[in-house]
Amino acid sequence: MPTRREALAVLACALAAPRAAAAAAAVSLEALLARYVVPHEDGIARVRYAAWAASAEDRAALSAWIEAEAARAPSRMPREEAFAYWANLYNALTLKEVLDHFPVRSIRDIASRGVPFDPKGWFGPWRTRLVTVEGRRLSLDDIEHGIMRPTFGDPRVHYAVNCAALGCPNLRPAPWRTASLERDLDEAASAFVNHRRGVTVRPDGGLRVSSIYVWFAEDFGGRDAVPAHLRRHAAPPLAARLGPDARIAEDAYDWSLNAAA
Repeated sequence: MPTRREALAVLACALAAPRAAAAAAAVSLEALLARYVVPHEDGIARVRYAAWAASAEDRAALSAWIEAEAARAPSRMPREEAFAYWANLYNALTLKEVLDHFPVRSIRDIASRGVPFDPKGWFGPWRTRLVTVEGRRLSLDDIEHGIMRPTFGDPRVHYAVNCAALGCPNLRPAPWRTASLERDLDEAASAFVNHRRGVTVRPDGGLRVSSIYVWFAEDFGGRDAVPAHLRRHAAPPLAARLGPDARIAEDAYDWSLNAAA
């Protein structure tokens, strides 16, 4: 029969194991993103899906990371840690969906499974329940629209999650981290707003914006408040053209896969 000291040692090891697994998984995600997410001269980050799909080891590493993260309890995390947790999980699940169906020309070519009568499920994987966290089976839409948007009430959610499309804010080549979350979110917002797929000013002064600002206008304070949000993150040359009378004239979004050549 084990002594009290031995029993306590076994218990300590059991309690430490999930934390150790999560730490190892975080390192593996960082290594995977650094290996496969690459910059492009046009300012849009690309993913080397073909190379990643060809590596059974790295595909398994991504799956292992997701499994380890799913075993954690985000409901017990501080706000910033929970934000980073959900954003990283969303992005990892999206990557896995693309890799599991690669090659595809757009993530919209991947239909959702298990929801045959849901029209949105015909044009993307967002309705498929992909992961179980704290006993709840979740889809990508559940994470973004059911958890992140209402819980955090922060429009920068849209700069944190990546839907594997050229029109989306860039996928970072590193996981979101609690310690640098505020700075990194502001940098991601600035990078997107100051890129042509975020906003351009037409000769007549009207704004051609990413459809994100139309689809989710409420998150930015309403359609008429979007220009103010853009000004907050605009570099001086763009800010000077976003006057008080700036209004959305049109919107666009490129659903082409953000794949590296």
